[in-house]
Parts: sequence; structure tokens; C-alpha cells
Amino acid sequence: MTARRALITGITGQDGSYLAELLLRKGYEVHGIVRRSSSFNTGRLDGIYQDPHVPDYRLQLHYGDLVDSSVLGRILHTVKPDEVYNLAAQSHVRVSFDMPEYTFDVVAQGTARLLEVVRELGKKTRFYQASSSEMFGSSAPPQAESTPFRPCSPYAIAKVAAHHTTVLYRESYGLFAVSGILFNHESPRRGETFVTRKVTRAAARIKLGLQDRLFLGNLEARRDWGFAGDYVEAMWLMLQQDRPEDLVICTGESHSVRELLDVAFGRLNLDWERYVEIDPRYFRPSEVDELRGDMTRARRLLKWEPKVRFRPLIEQMVDHDLADLLRHRQSLPR
Repeated sequence: MTARRALITGITGQDGSYLAELLLRKGYEVHGIVRRSSSFNTGRLDGIYQDPHVPDYRLQLHYGDLVDSSVLGRILHTVKPDEVYNLAAQSHVRVSFDMPEYTFDVVAQGTARLLEVVRELGKKTRFYQASSSEMFGSSAPPQAESTPFRPCSPYAIAKVAAHHTTVLYRESYGLFAVSGILFNHESPRRGETFVTRKVTRAAARIKLGLQDRLFLGNLEARRDWGFAGDYVEAMWLMLQQDRPEDLVICTGESHSVRELLDVAFGRLNLDWERYVEIDPRYFRPSEVDELRGDMTRARRLLKWEPKVRFRPLIEQMVDHDLADLLRHRQSLPR
């Protein structure tokens, strides 16, 4: 039997690496789109890298970018995937205020470019769009599939456009195209500029005497934080259903940045108030107070539940960062 074939944009990111691992375990042939860079940006894939000369070569990477429709077309027509997972984005909300045009180009127009190529391939290919809880913005929690979108950042507005474009292609062309509205999901592979990883890594560095201050913005913001490894399973399940349907993926709990600090620094017996300072530069021009999802439909339709909850997730990230710093301590700048 021929292995099912999946294409992942953003495969070098947190979600892309976990999804690639999941699909390989399930016997897929996995293809990923990688942006060209002068430095290596595939570190998250080191654990699953495969030499192209081995007989069972099931992880293949292709250079490409969501801003280049000709390259997207060439890759998809060559690979002919059964499933496409669009995870690529300029995904940092605060940065989107500084780079709104680029954010719109990659997130909104990039999704439209990709969907157009999928449409050309025919109805066989199933498409997953990574939507975001940021789309709900100022709507009161808990946020479910029927909650109005009230985006409060260029990133969120671009995601709303991509979300509605996915709906349009599903309803207009009959594509099996779905959007997973994922709430914040973290892991030891999270980028170091995102607040969870910024906190866990700083706590570990402070514990080892490599850092003495951590600068943050709004400590009162509350988010529904889950584990990325759990959430990619929900992505896959959404493409295995009989009917395409957009779903909220979350834990149903929200925690503040203060609570994040309590858990992360507490794991190392540190008092975070001695080290944390507020820097107005890290406040967003338009703040989102609380995001907390309602996963009722996902639980019923996918039979999916998050396995890793907030405290063990943050503690796992702290432990990982501490161990990583200890391995490389001699070469680290102070």
C-alpha cells in the first residue's frame, strides 16, 4: 500500500515539528516547506531527520515561502499530498504591530495562495488551516465556535481573513477545508520570544546566575495555555472526519502571566518578584485581557481531550531549559 502523503507549511516551527513526528509514527510520507535562510533553522527536526539515501525515506523538505505562489504551485503539484497543514505564519502578535504589511502578506494572502493551488489539485486533498484564538480578541470568554471575532492586532485580523478564506473555498468549491481555532499552546520547543518560553528560560538562567532581570509587559493578561504535542493530534483528527468542520481546540482554563511566573520560578524555589520588572515596550497597543476556550464540540466530535495541563506543562518547560543550560553552561554569555 502507498503511504498517505502530507505537506506541512511551517514544519520547522513548534507545531510543525510535533505534527511531523505524529504523522511519521502513523506511517505517512511527510513533506515540509522550509524558508531559505543563511543559518540552519531546522533544529526542531533533528530528532526525526532522515538521510535521503536510506530506503525508508519519509521526511522530505522543500524550499519555499507562502509569499511565492509559483513555488507553492510547483511543490504541491510535485508532491500531490493527501493532506495539507498550513502552519506557517508570522505568528508573534506584538511583532505584527511593527510589521503589519508582512504579516498580512504571509498569513492572509499566503493562505489564499495555498488554497488556490489546493483547489487546482482537485477535491481529494484535505486542507487544515491554523486559525488562532487571537481572532476572538475582545469578545468575552469563554470563546466557542459561535463567538464573534473581534481581533485586536494585525496578526489577529490577518488570521480572521485567512479563516474566512478557508470557509469560502470550502463552501464555494466543495473542498474538505477546515480551520482549527487553537488557543495558546506551548512546549519546550516554543520560540524564546514568546512569553511562556521567555519566562521559563529566564527562570533557569537566573537560577544558574546567568541573568539577574526579566523584563515583561502586562502581567494581568490571561490565556488558555495547553501543550502543543496534544494540539497537533487534534489537527490530524480534524482531517479524518467525515465532514469538514471548524473547531475550537483548548483546555477550557485560563491563567495569568502572574500565575505563569509563580509556577515557573516556584519550580526553582525562586521569588519572581525579586527579578521581574515591567517594561512598557512589551505592552501591545491594543490589549486582549482574557482568552479562554470552550472545547465542547471538539470533545464530542473528535473524542479529544488535552492530556497535559498548565502546571505540569510549565514545569516541564522549566526543567528542559535548566537541563539545556547546564549542558551548555561553559559557552553561555553572562
